[in-house]
Order: sequence, then structure tokens, then C-alpha cells
Amino acid sequence: MYVQELEPVAGSLGLSALVAALPLVIVLILLGGVRMKAHLAGLTGLLAAVLVAWLAYGMPLGQTVSGAAQGAAFGLFPILWIVVNALWVYRMTVRTRHFDILRRSFGRLSDDPRIQALVVAFCFGALLEALAGFGAPVAICSVMLVALGFEPVRAAVVALVANTAPVAFGAMGTPVVTLAQVTGLPLEDVASVVGRQTPLLALVVPLVLVGLVDGRRGLRETWVPAMACGVAFAVAQFAASNYVSAQLADIGAALAGAAALVAVPQARRPAAEPVRASVLTGTRSEELDEDDPRAEVVRAYAPYALIVAVFSIAQIPAVKDWLAQATQMYDWPFLNVVNADGEAVGGNVFSWPIVSTGGTLVLIAGVFTAAVIGVHARVAVKEWAATVHELRFAILTVTSVLALAYVMNLSGQAATIGHFVAAAGAGLAFLSPVLGWFGVAVSGSDTSANALFGALQVTAARESGLSPELLAAANSSGGVLGKMISPQNLTIACAAVGLAGREGDLLRKVLPWSLGLLLVMCLIVVGQSSPVLGWMLP
Repeated sequence: MYVQELEPVAGSLGLSALVAALPLVIVLILLGGVRMKAHLAGLTGLLAAVLVAWLAYGMPLGQTVSGAAQGAAFGLFPILWIVVNALWVYRMTVRTRHFDILRRSFGRLSDDPRIQALVVAFCFGALLEALAGFGAPVAICSVMLVALGFEPVRAAVVALVANTAPVAFGAMGTPVVTLAQVTGLPLEDVASVVGRQTPLLALVVPLVLVGLVDGRRGLRETWVPAMACGVAFAVAQFAASNYVSAQLADIGAALAGAAALVAVPQARRPAAEPVRASVLTGTRSEELDEDDPRAEVVRAYAPYALIVAVFSIAQIPAVKDWLAQATQMYDWPFLNVVNADGEAVGGNVFSWPIVSTGGTLVLIAGVFTAAVIGVHARVAVKEWAATVHELRFAILTVTSVLALAYVMNLSGQAATIGHFVAAAGAGLAFLSPVLGWFGVAVSGSDTSANALFGALQVTAARESGLSPELLAAANSSGGVLGKMISPQNLTIACAAVGLAGREGDLLRKVLPWSLGLLLVMCLIVVGQSSPVLGWMLP
């Protein structure tokens, strides 16, 4: 049996926290300073965490390695199982060109570039974030906006800023699923609180987007459809994350936001020619003028409808109970850890939700998608294998980061840092989103930031008397605002629109929005930690 210690280094909490933070510091320096590849930085950080656990904390090497293996296993299933299957569905729509049909369908909704920015970058970007995440929304939406006639820099900036509100529930809820796992908090509780924070961003971001596209005139002339889109998105994201399913939050929000835009008469009016001339300074793709049969348009929307249908059926109480029965629980081998109070930690047991996990449900929807859009079984399998190959470095990154997180959590490193950080007291509520923001800005992933800092946030919250669910959620909600300034996303945006080497230009344009919205989120969390906004929490 291994008993966690909070002060293993010279009996000092401060020195112990300094040593415990070494793996995180190494990862952040390698990513942000040295610009090392994420998977190599993750593996290096994992090695550092193992050494600290073994040499400084006295955790037996066998148990340390076993803990790392469990973290990697969780990274593969259910986390990457969700991501691979979601991206597989997207790749099949690209192969059959139904994605192009969908893009043209969006282009025909309105010829007003300000409305197009909302439809493509905000609504469709959220749908892509829900299904794929990991940079796909920025790359795809940037290209689509350029095809609509947007100048490349403006297209990239709009896509980056839009990729905020949906990130916490991206890739079928992967960030919040990870957060729940590493913190030991129920997924429903974590998703519920995140769903009472990020929707507030959704109220603001559409207004920011039309302002980015057309300045004060854009706000003055299109604030009504922007607000309608934001309110519909926020309400749907809140409702789905609190009462339906965290995995469906972004899909429902994206569809609701798009429906609200279509329903507002002002959004469908032709844009004034001076507006189009001043905003659309790029070259519009002639491909957008092609006509598509109605049946093919319906098939283009079918994959997303099928995912919603499968997840909705899985939420029916009788079906949900039946799926839950298939969940397997295992005593993880070579692992026997208790905390400083002598209580067994949750990591001793490994849960394997074979059928009920989001990845399996997406896989089922993907099989139906292949049949509906006409993908042969052999081709579908080939695309699935190609998806795994495409994500090979992301797979290595996620598994190494989660292995690192598990080693830090099981050895007691995260608990030590959390007790030390708790000295911030009431100020912790303000700093909590900043920690998540910093983690995503460096790693480029809300999932990774949650894995790295989730347990730390919960420990600090309990020590300072704050709500663990609130600070855990704040880590994810603050993190979404670091996505637009992460080097990975900036590079993806530049590559997508042909601006290689101009990441610095984009950073200067999006950094003020990232910091401004982060301040808003910090104030929201501070309010929710007090009677001022405490009524918002479940």
C-alpha cells in the first residue's frame, strides 16, 4: 500500500509544492518556450512526473508505472475513442463531397458577410468543434470564409475568436469528461456548472464577431440577428449540458443558433453593396454558385441529425439503464493507493463503459451515416484507419498528458500543489480561470489543461472552502479563451488561409479579445463564488 504525503520534501509544503510542480513547469517551458512538439513535451513531462513520484514522494516504481498506464488507458478509451470516431464521420462527408454541399448551403443562407461570419464561424464552427475539435473548426471555417470572399487575415481572426464558447463541450464533451475523470467529480455536476458559465460567453461572442467583420456599422445594423443567435446558442447549450447530455451540448447549441439566425428576417435581407465592397476584399469562390439537388442537401445534413438521434435515444431512461449495465469495473493491477487520511483513492478502480460511452454512440451514428451518404463498408473502414493515422501524434500527446496527470494525482503531487495554492483564499476564484487559460494557451487543448490542472483546482477549492465543482468548471471555462492565442491554433489558422509565418500578426489581433473575455469569465466565477451570482449554481 502506498500512502500519499503532502510534505515529503524536508517536511515543507512550499518546497514540496516546488518539486511537485516540476513536471508541469517542464511541459509548459518545452511547449511555450522551446516550441517542442506537443507529444515530445508530454512524454518528457511524464518522465519527470514518474521521477518526482518515485524519488521525492517515495511511490514504488511499479505503482508509479501502473498509474501512468491507467492514465494512458483512459486517454485511449473513452477520450480518443470519441475523437477518432467523430473525426471519422467528418472525413466520410468530405470524401463523398457532402461537406461541400453543406458549405454551399450555408453560403446561400445570406449574402451579408456579417451574417455569413455568424453562420460559418460561430454556428458551423461549433458543430465542427462538437464533432472533431483539435483545431478542425479554425482550419475549416477559415477556408470557408476565404471562399466566401473574406480577406485572409480577417477570416482567420473571425474563426479564432469564434472558437471559444463551444470548446469546453468539444469533441463530444471530451474536455468535461476528462475533467470529471481526473477530479473524481460526477460528470453531470461538472458539465452542469460549465453549462452555466460558457453560455454567458455565447451572448457576447456573436456581437464581437460582427464588430470584427464590419466595426461599429456591423454592430449597429446586425446586432439583432447576432443577439438572437447568441441567446439561442446559450439557452440550448445550458439546457443540453444541464438536462440532456454534455455530449450533445454543442450540437444542440450550434443548430439552435443557426435556426435563430434563419428565423430573423433582418438576417435574410440582402446586404447593402457598400458593406459587401468594404468587407469582402478577397476573391469569392465560383464553386459556391453550383446548385445542389434537395435530396443531396438533406443527405449532407443527415450525419449530424443521426448523431443527435442516437445520443437522444441513449438518454431514454430504460435505454440509459441498459447501456449502464454494460459498464465494466476493474481493480487496476499493481495499484493500491490511499490518501493522507487513509482513504482509498478512486484510481485503484478502472471503469470501462463499453457501450454507453460517447465514442461508441458516435461509431453507431457513423455506421448509419456511411449507409445514408453512400460510403461502401470497405471505404468506411479505410477512412477510419486513415483517421487514426492522421491523429497519431495527437494520440501520443493525449495519452502522455493523461498518464502524467494520473501519476501526479496518484502520487500526491497535485494534492501538494493544491494545498499550497489554496493560500490564495478568496482570490482563488479569480485566479482559477486564469490557470485554465494559461494551460490551453500553452498546450492548445482544453482537454490537456483539464487533465493537468483539474485535480489541483479541486484540492485548492476544498482547502479554501470554495466549491470544487465551481473551480473545476472554471478551469475549463477559462481555458476556452486561451484557445485563440495558442501557438497550435495560430499556426493552423495561418496555414489554412495562406499566411504562413504571420502568426505574430494574428496574435496581436486576437490577444486583446482573449484577455478581455478572460476578465469577464474571472468576474463571473468570482460572482458565482459569492452570494452575488451564487444563485446561478445548481
